[in-house]
Amino acid sequence: MVMVLDNNKKRKSTAGNVKREATERDSGLSMVRNIGVIAHIDAGKTTTTERILYYAGKVYKVGEVHDGTAVMDYMEQEKERGITITSAATTCFWNDCQINIIDTPGHVDFTVEVERSLRVLDGAVGVFCGVGGVQPQSETVWRQAEEYSVPRIAFINKMDRMGADFDRVVADMRKSLGSNAVPLQLAWGREENFKGVIDLIDLKAISYDESSKGMDMVVEPIPPELGAEAERARVHLIESVAETDEEVLEAYLENPDLDSDILRAGIRRVTLAGVMLPVLCGSSLKNRGVQQLMDAVVSYLPSPLDMPPVVGVHPKTDEQLEFIADDSASLAALVFKVINDPYMGKMAFVRVYSGVLKKGSNIFNPRLGKRERISRLLRLHANDRTDVDKIFSGEIGAIIGLKNFTTGDTLCNENMPVELDRIKFPEPVIFMAIEPRSTADRDKLIDALDAMAAEDPTCCVRINEDTGQKIISGMGELHLEIIKDRLKREYGVEANTGRPMVAYHETITKTATAEYNFDREIGGNRQVGHVILEVSPLPRREGVKIEFEVSTNVIPQVFRKDIEAGLQDVIMTGVLARYALVDMLVKVVGGTCDSELSTDVAFRSASVMALRAAVTAAGPELLEPIMALDIVTPAEVMGDVLGDLNSRRGKVKGMETHGDMQIVQAGVPLAELFGYSTVIRSLTRGRATYTMEPEEFAIVPEDIKQELLSK
Repeated sequence: MVMVLDNNKKRKSTAGNVKREATERDSGLSMVRNIGVIAHIDAGKTTTTERILYYAGKVYKVGEVHDGTAVMDYMEQEKERGITITSAATTCFWNDCQINIIDTPGHVDFTVEVERSLRVLDGAVGVFCGVGGVQPQSETVWRQAEEYSVPRIAFINKMDRMGADFDRVVADMRKSLGSNAVPLQLAWGREENFKGVIDLIDLKAISYDESSKGMDMVVEPIPPELGAEAERARVHLIESVAETDEEVLEAYLENPDLDSDILRAGIRRVTLAGVMLPVLCGSSLKNRGVQQLMDAVVSYLPSPLDMPPVVGVHPKTDEQLEFIADDSASLAALVFKVINDPYMGKMAFVRVYSGVLKKGSNIFNPRLGKRERISRLLRLHANDRTDVDKIFSGEIGAIIGLKNFTTGDTLCNENMPVELDRIKFPEPVIFMAIEPRSTADRDKLIDALDAMAAEDPTCCVRINEDTGQKIISGMGELHLEIIKDRLKREYGVEANTGRPMVAYHETITKTATAEYNFDREIGGNRQVGHVILEVSPLPRREGVKIEFEVSTNVIPQVFRKDIEAGLQDVIMTGVLARYALVDMLVKVVGGTCDSELSTDVAFRSASVMALRAAVTAAGPELLEPIMALDIVTPAEVMGDVLGDLNSRRGKVKGMETHGDMQIVQAGVPLAELFGYSTVIRSLTRGRATYTMEPEEFAIVPEDIKQELLSK
């Protein structure tokens, strides 16, 4: 029997939610899903999200990335380049479930958008290319999701493309991601003959009506030639769930032909526990498989009630506090993104973990110890917004008009203050000098850069003390290019920029101790301060830690902030070439204080001189960013590619064969990769592609170090 499902009724019933101003909940907490769509660049994240919005009735015309009409890619730079640059949030409804979606970038230069999105999401959909499989940025976003323990489901997209191979990509997920990837579906047809999916839970075949853009589905029995394969795959699915879920195991032992509802409940439990990765497939561009993906989001990804309590600390007592998703509980919310809207001003994106944000109410910022009043609350749909009176626990929305809040700040009640964990952002690896093109642009440039740095924590702005130039830092050449483009388009600032350069760091290689006794007459008054320091190296990416191992009887508490300020001065400027110091532990182990002559200036100066001496004695070295470079190239030009890598101080870490293409995995210093896109096109006659992402910081070779220090 063939059954045609017409989803137009479902579509009409949800359309009324688009502009409604919510004063009460649209859905109970158990029917809320906060999800992100994550993937390697060009795997089809935004195309998939556009189909989700279309089938849910949020939009009535399917937007396309290649046409520049995608709703979620609303920036001009996104439309021109066909890539996602900033994460965009929206809300839609499916099967009576409220789905809050964040579409994230895939390009490594904008990984900060993925990082802060995963911090506030409950679940994620990993989109993989049916041809490319697990690609470099796929692994990066997967590691980020692992760090935040985000439950995931996988969607293998582009199954209609030549070279698409469902089984190979599933095997790739198991090998490269270390995941227990288990298919819930099989692909019905291959490459250009891909017509739909085989549902392994209900054992049915689903195809899609092209005239309705896949809105209408045809459900029929599994074709006889696929019956045996589907039965084997269903048995594998059941056994995979039963291995880690006792309820499914008990039901399976009683009756191996497991009931579909029992199997779905078991899949949900193992997905939430992170011990299994359900895998679905389709072709978003061809409107196939996305509706089953939406069903899986509702069925298998967590609601706020499924998540553990969010943990924070009391700002004064450091007592650990827990908050559960409950509208009646005390407020705990996190600002995970700040943007400057040309029409609305400063807009703070928030995730409410507990309690309710109410329009007109006061909220407390524990970082500053200040109150602010909420003037407007918004529900988000890309760059379109709807005013609401409340944002409930478990929801994502935006606040207009907050002056003092920044990314990572907590919103709470003043009588129940709490600070949630702040978001960790990667260190910038590239910088360039920037200056206004005219005197009229000088003040505008300062304001624009401050605004952009507030939006993007990886866009750092500083002044070079030697030259007086403004320096902006970022995650890559494209990142800096977008910053320059936004300055002109959004802020109307004409600026001249220098050549992008590598952001080096300084570190130490051994333990050393130093002291400095500051004793001078300044302004007719003698000022005294004495500090003894010990420095020792830390593992990479540990940053700099400052510890006081000296009694307050030796150095009073009142001077400690001055000592720390002096230490920070040196940490920011280094001792070799004015690069910031990293991966170092600084201990204040001794000193002396004169109750009459010691001053804050003396202790700050003493700490500066003591730290410079200690670092100089501790074997200081320069660190450079090393990029993980993945090159996909035809086998016949492999020798040229490897020879070029060797000339760039590259180290090949592995090689794989995918069809008639070779994949080279290498670590290469960023300093050697400027202009690499032009070189690789020339070497391979435009047939090779590559991706790169920051991997680590490594000590610069001595000859390169001397060259840098001589400049």
